[in-house]
Amino acid sequence: MLSILLMAVDQQFQQLQRIRGMLAFVTYPLQALAEAPVSLARWISEVTASHNELLDENRHLHNENLKARAELQQLESLRAENLRLRNLLDASYKVGDRILIAELSAVDLDPYRQQVMINKGSSSGVFVGQPVLDANAVMGQVVQTTPFSATVLLITDPSHSIPVQVLRNGLRTIAVGTGRINELSLPYLPTNSDIRVDDKLVTSGLGGKFPPGYPVATVTRVDRSPDNAFARIIATPTAHLDRSREVLLVWSVPSKPAIPDEEVPEQDSDATQPDSFGEGSP
Repeated sequence: MLSILLMAVDQQFQQLQRIRGMLAFVTYPLQALAEAPVSLARWISEVTASHNELLDENRHLHNENLKARAELQQLESLRAENLRLRNLLDASYKVGDRILIAELSAVDLDPYRQQVMINKGSSSGVFVGQPVLDANAVMGQVVQTTPFSATVLLITDPSHSIPVQVLRNGLRTIAVGTGRINELSLPYLPTNSDIRVDDKLVTSGLGGKFPPGYPVATVTRVDRSPDNAFARIIATPTAHLDRSREVLLVWSVPSKPAIPDEEVPEQDSDATQPDSFGEGSP
């Protein structure tokens, strides 16, 4: 009865969050001690790796680095071109997002929850609702923090949904988790929607949680039945939810405020006035 009372108080009034944080601070050394054998085994495996395996891995990483540098050069060129076009359109340009690299420390084995734990917490500035990515795409968002760790709800969890849009045509919808690690559902699109297999889905930025433009998933199945008002659409997450070890925590950088228009001096009523447009922030 005491346990039920404490759970009810915590659910309604959120009074035990501070105590939970203090307990997490006390149990952190035990958690680090429990993870020590895994870290030791990984260190021994790396030390005992053969010389040829290290050479092959080094050669592979070198080739991947060359490809990444070539793609980065193209990306910088595209960013510069995008900046020039936005300046011409008097639009605001966002420089980028601040990120923090974290590492997975545990995986929730509950078959009804898709959650992982990372080794960064509120002491590093992590906050509830913060977007989490891997090297490929969006993974999920932070749902609980302690001083030295945080719990991340993956986008495939049945209770998670994320606003997305089709990269090809800008069609907006919601991607909902199905409970399967490699599957998302798009349940709110009518049967006549312009969406196809292999369409790329990216974050739309609506809702204020996820910054716009980050990859989310690829459409793999579209079933249109005349008996149903909505199409059955399945997508595969782009992020490696079952393999990624390192993740990125994202802070969105706010865009600069618009520069107010300069006051136009009064002219004679019979003077011809040209069309004018206010200047926006770069």
